[in-house]
Amino acid sequence: MATIEVDEDTKRTVSFAAKMASLSEGAIIRRLIATSAWAESQRLQPATEGVAIYADYEGHRVRARFIEPARIEIIDGPLAGQSFKTPTGAARAVIRHFNPDINDNRNGWSFWQLDNATGARRSLQSIRPGALRAGRGSLRGRLVASDDWDSDEVNESIARDFGQAP
Repeated sequence: MATIEVDEDTKRTVSFAAKMASLSEGAIIRRLIATSAWAESQRLQPATEGVAIYADYEGHRVRARFIEPARIEIIDGPLAGQSFKTPTGAARAVIRHFNPDINDNRNGWSFWQLDNATGARRSLQSIRPGALRAGRGSLRGRLVASDDWDSDEVNESIARDFGQAP
């Protein structure tokens, strides 16, 4: 049997995930690799083709295509042919069409699902551009603060800028 080396935090995380899913640690790693490879292959499709997605709402399935960075083109049903600048705009249109009497406020990135052959439900959020970051937070490794970044003078200046200074 082959082995790989990981840090203690990663080992604990994989062990926890395996226990929660009642799977072996190897099965968890295989799933992570398969999921990552599938998401990457979807991300690399030509922009003109897009990624097949769908939404199930009020007993209706609406099929669409996601075209990076955020466009949704509905390809079937009563909204076929309509294009939206954002997943949220498209989700709201679907809700308004099938249930106009309720608040249509939805997060389109979680409303739409990837239409893949595996049958596993995965939200559009899983391939959202910019969703995969190397560090914790988008400024990690890019933000340079001066030595006096938390001084009384700097804090007072910020408070004045926001009208909070005494």
